[in-house]
Amino acid sequence: MPPIARARLASAASRAPRGLRLPALPAYCQKSLVQGWTKPRARGTSGRRSEERASLLRVRAKTADDVAPSTPDVFTEDLLRCCEPGASLRVAVLLSGGVDSSVALALLRAAGHQAKAYYLQIWFQEDFANTWAACPWEAELGEASAVCRQLGVPLEPLPLSKEYWSLVVDRCLKGVRRGHTPNPDVLCNSAIKFGAFAEALTSRGESVDRIATGHYARVERRRGLEALTAESDSRRTHETSLHLSADPVKDQTYFLAGLSPQQLALCSFPLGALDKPAVRSLAASLRLPNAARKDSQGLCFLGRVPYAEFLSRHLGSREGPIREWGSGRELGRHRGAWAFTRGQRKGLRLAGGPWYVVQTDVGRSNAVWVSNDYYGPAAAEGRREFACSRLAWLRAGPDSSLPLSCKVRHGPQVHECRLEQTGLGRGRVVLGGSDQGLSPGQYVVFYQGDECLGCGVIEE
Repeated sequence: MPPIARARLASAASRAPRGLRLPALPAYCQKSLVQGWTKPRARGTSGRRSEERASLLRVRAKTADDVAPSTPDVFTEDLLRCCEPGASLRVAVLLSGGVDSSVALALLRAAGHQAKAYYLQIWFQEDFANTWAACPWEAELGEASAVCRQLGVPLEPLPLSKEYWSLVVDRCLKGVRRGHTPNPDVLCNSAIKFGAFAEALTSRGESVDRIATGHYARVERRRGLEALTAESDSRRTHETSLHLSADPVKDQTYFLAGLSPQQLALCSFPLGALDKPAVRSLAASLRLPNAARKDSQGLCFLGRVPYAEFLSRHLGSREGPIREWGSGRELGRHRGAWAFTRGQRKGLRLAGGPWYVVQTDVGRSNAVWVSNDYYGPAAAEGRREFACSRLAWLRAGPDSSLPLSCKVRHGPQVHECRLEQTGLGRGRVVLGGSDQGLSPGQYVVFYQGDECLGCGVIEE
């Protein structure tokens, strides 16, 4: 590892949590000067199975002599406060090749934990004719390998595409077919990252105390880490709670609300006390090979394949009208009502906009209803109250003596709300204000203060 430059605090530090000291962004860490990564090109491997190609990028652990020591004034106590410093835990780190998970790995290693990195292969290369042009997994794995070589951490690719298809993608396709708006990221965390992956480790006899990711979220443990390792029994998991991160825009508790209490007890989120600029600054100061990499956009399993193309391939096409809400006037045609969700603006291709999706009908009329008066009374009708099912709590249900709030999508917007539980796993939510983007199948995630309590699924 190259020596870390010692410089003044970066401007990003002003946006970091109180008391957090961050390294500066050295001039040599501009995108054009980032070294240590080139896209891997394994000649003669294009016809090999993906598992065989992935094995080419497996990284073995370096010896202590191969790795430069961490610089104490970079890894401050405040910087490591979400890493449980003070004990050597066995941590399985899920590495995506991106900056967030790479910095999380560096922090865990600096905290003294025994870390091993894993790259989960969930891509469906055989699903498209232009497979190798559309699927970026080899580049991602190459970047993850470069980071692990620099940090001296072993890396193992682990294929879970079959599990991902059956537990995430297939369930999402079934929901879309019914006109719902499912969230693959919520399902991926509960079913794959902290589900199938944890089961795979157990089946191979690999015992870990934590599974760590680069999520922006915080876990609080009230009785210390001794009682909350992977071998803890379910009676102790109530001591673990999920909380908002320091970055309100990047916060990802919405995607983690579907975990079980047992899964949450396994979690480690080293970035919980940092915002995105602080993570970028730290990656640059550490000269991580992927420090200048842009954040990924869209659904993780599609790569650069358009979402509409993916749905059309698996659900087919069914042409229908796009109608103006209120007048019923036909404004255009679509190729599948299931490809649209309430609140959507992009992809309508209509003149005289902007137009927003108000309602869809995947049944007999096969119509998509739109309005350019999105916040008007007609478009906002019925957007303050909804039923929800599959209510599940991470630690305990809401405290009736405290105010309750919720999110209906990922992002900083939070609604004050009331929840009336109407049956086992069922309830009715009344928002403090209207929301024009409510769709069946979306998750509603509940909060009290900065604690994420759990979630439910919005119904009709």
